[in-house]
Amino acid sequence: MNILQSFKMAMKSIMGNKMRSFLTMLGIIIGVASVIILVSLVNGQMSYMTESFASMGTNQISVNVTNLSTRSVSVDEMYEFYEDNRDLFAQMTPNVTVSTTVKNGTESSTSTTVSGVSEEYLEMKDMELESGRFIQYSDIVSRQKVCVVGYYVAWDLYGGVEKAIDQTIKIGGNAFRIIGVAARQDNDELESGGSDDFVWMPYSCAAKMTRNANISSYTFATADMNHTEEAKTAIDDFLMEIFKDDDLYRITAMSELLDSLNSMIAMMSMLLGGIAGISLLVAGVGVMNIMLVSVTERTREIGIRKALGAKKRTIMQQFVIEAAVTSSIGGVIGIVIGSAATTVIGTAMGMNATPTPSAVVVSFSVSVGIGLLFGYMPANRAANLNPIDALRSE
Repeated sequence: MNILQSFKMAMKSIMGNKMRSFLTMLGIIIGVASVIILVSLVNGQMSYMTESFASMGTNQISVNVTNLSTRSVSVDEMYEFYEDNRDLFAQMTPNVTVSTTVKNGTESSTSTTVSGVSEEYLEMKDMELESGRFIQYSDIVSRQKVCVVGYYVAWDLYGGVEKAIDQTIKIGGNAFRIIGVAARQDNDELESGGSDDFVWMPYSCAAKMTRNANISSYTFATADMNHTEEAKTAIDDFLMEIFKDDDLYRITAMSELLDSLNSMIAMMSMLLGGIAGISLLVAGVGVMNIMLVSVTERTREIGIRKALGAKKRTIMQQFVIEAAVTSSIGGVIGIVIGSAATTVIGTAMGMNATPTPSAVVVSFSVSVGIGLLFGYMPANRAANLNPIDALRSE
């Protein structure tokens, strides 16, 4: 008997016992669908978080220092270090956060993020202006009270982008002139506290407002992401020479955070996939039990075939293929259900989740493998039946 004949007999057996075959497949269907859904949703979340980190700048290095009266680093010293290492760094900006209220007439906002930045900040963030111009070096040197606002601020306080240009906005009681409006970042919805709700001013003005002579936060953008470690080492050597204590400063590379995040999510994906895979193992036991029942029911048939000269491997082949076909059909149905459910659940969660090829291939391969593995014992039992005893079976 060739494989094609064994396959035809397997299909005939499955169609002859539809309910039993469906219940046998059910565990495989649930297991395969579960693996695809869980792994795809985790991968969708990973993609979303990766994009979020990428928007923050994966080539950026954050530096935070604790300035003391005896040991401190000034903005001029940081800029001197930056200019001496232009082969490593593309941009650099001091960062000064101002906790205050933003007002226009009677309209005010306490959720708006107010930051002091350099003239290179826009390029560093890989953003564009919707209108107007960005902060210039001359604005920083002369402490000009000018600012660039986010798209939400322009619409919320002034009713439009063009209407906001050259208008006065009060920040902590100080009047600033709006010289530019940043392009919209959030295409879904403009909301208070969102990615478009911010004000950028010259860091020199922000430092004066916060009465902070020594700025403690800086951001560097590397010229080449492949040289991130070299850039970190250069910053570390520079600050260690000044502070003599690595507890007084912290250097964090965004790319390292992203790598750690991806490793954690990949581990979670494997863990959830493994948990879902347990249901496939349970389904395999179900396949084995049903096949054992099938062997018992067809003992007389097996005896007749062996009496007519059927070899042991032929009998084994028939039952192994029957188990594999049952698992394969269940795997295909599980893939269809899992793929459809992934899309529906992802849409409901507001996530771009699509079935990953790896999850589909792995889950289907495991389902077929389970059919072969758990079908072997019943097949071996059928192949080893004594023809005389099998023929006497009722």
